[in-house]
Amino acid sequence: MIIKKVLRAFKDMDKTLLFTTILLIIFGTLNIVTASSREAVVNADTNMFYYFFKHCVILFLCFIMFIVLIKIPTKKYKSYILLLYAAIFVMNLVLVLKGASVRGANNWLDFKIIKIQPSELAKPLVIVAMAILLDNYERFFGNDKVKHTNAIWKMLCMVLIFPVLVFFQKDLGTAIILFGIFIVLFIFSNIPFKEKVTTLVIVAVITCVMLVVKLSITGYVLSKAQESRIKNFFDPCSKYEQTGYQVCNAFIAINNGGALGVGIGNSTQKYSYIPEPHTDMVFSIIAEENGVIKCSLIFIGYLIVLYRILKISMNTKTTRNKNICLGVATYIFLHILINLGGLFGVMPLTGVPLPFLSYGGSFMISLIAALTIVQRIHIEMKNEKIKV
Repeated sequence: MIIKKVLRAFKDMDKTLLFTTILLIIFGTLNIVTASSREAVVNADTNMFYYFFKHCVILFLCFIMFIVLIKIPTKKYKSYILLLYAAIFVMNLVLVLKGASVRGANNWLDFKIIKIQPSELAKPLVIVAMAILLDNYERFFGNDKVKHTNAIWKMLCMVLIFPVLVFFQKDLGTAIILFGIFIVLFIFSNIPFKEKVTTLVIVAVITCVMLVVKLSITGYVLSKAQESRIKNFFDPCSKYEQTGYQVCNAFIAINNGGALGVGIGNSTQKYSYIPEPHTDMVFSIIAEENGVIKCSLIFIGYLIVLYRILKISMNTKTTRNKNICLGVATYIFLHILINLGGLFGVMPLTGVPLPFLSYGGSFMISLIAALTIVQRIHIEMKNEKIKV
C-alpha cells in the first residue's frame, strides 16, 4: 500500500531534480570510501569502509523519512511546526548551556548511541516556520495603511533566536547560513520597503549591542579558532604549521589534481595532511583524484538543482510554498558558497558541509528533508493543474 502511494507520488515529482539529486548522492557516497579510508583505518581503528557503511545507514534513514514526508500535505505543516520548533529550540539551548565540543564548537548532542547536531535540524525548520508566518500575514503585510511592527517582531523573535543560539555554540558558519535564510526570505517578502529597511537597521544595531555585551562578559566575540581563520584568511600558507595547514593542504590537493586528476584512491593529501577529509574538506580530495574537468560536472549538478527549485518556487501558487522553495534554494546555495569559498581561499574557512558530498548524518537528514518538501510542493502544484 505504501509502495503504491510512493509510486503514485513519483509520477508527479520533478524528475530532473530527483535524478540529479540521486546522482550527486551516489557520487558523494562512493567518494566517501576513498576520502575516509585512511581516517577509518588509522584513527577509527577499523576497516576502510567504516564511514561508507555508516553513511549508507544514514541514507536508508533518509529514505524512510522521504517516504513519510512526501505524503504529508504542506498545509498540514502548521499542525507540526510548534512541536518541532519547541524540540529543536530546547536541544539548541541545551548546547549553549553545555555541549560536547567538537573541533572547537559546542554543537553536538552526544547520546552515546548516536550524535545529533540540532543546529542542522534548525535549517529546514527555520525555512518552514518563516514561510508559514509570511503566509499567515500575507494580506496583513499587503495593507500599507497599517503598521506591521508587532507581526514583524514576532517573526524576528521566532526565527532569529536560532542563529543567535548557534552563534553562542561557536558555530559561525551555521549561524551565518541560518541568518542568511532569514535575510533572503525577509527581503523577498511583501513587507513594505520602508519597514524592511527599518527592521534590518534595528537588527544590525541589536546585533552590535549583543556582540559588545558578549565581549564585556566573556572577553571575546569569536573563539580563538575563528579568529585565527579570519586573521590567516589572506595568506594561510604563511602559517602552515599553526592555523593555515588545512586550507593550504586543500590548495595542494587541488593543484595535484590538475585537469584530469591523479586517479580514484590515489590522493596523497588525505593521509594526515587534511583532517577528516570526508567531511567539510571533501571537495579537495574529489578535486585531487578526479581533476578540474570532472569536477565541473558537480557544479553543473548544483546549478540544475538550484534552477529546478527556483523554477518550482516561481510556478507554485501559494506564498507558503514559494517561500519554502526559495528558502531551500538559499540554504543549499549558502552551503556551497561558504564551503567552497573557504576551500578556495576567497573567504575565511568556517567549516560547513558540502551538499550531497560531505559525510554527516544531521546535515544529510536536513538536506533530504528540505528537498523532499520541495518535491511535495511540486506534487501539489501538478495536482492543482489537473483539478483545473
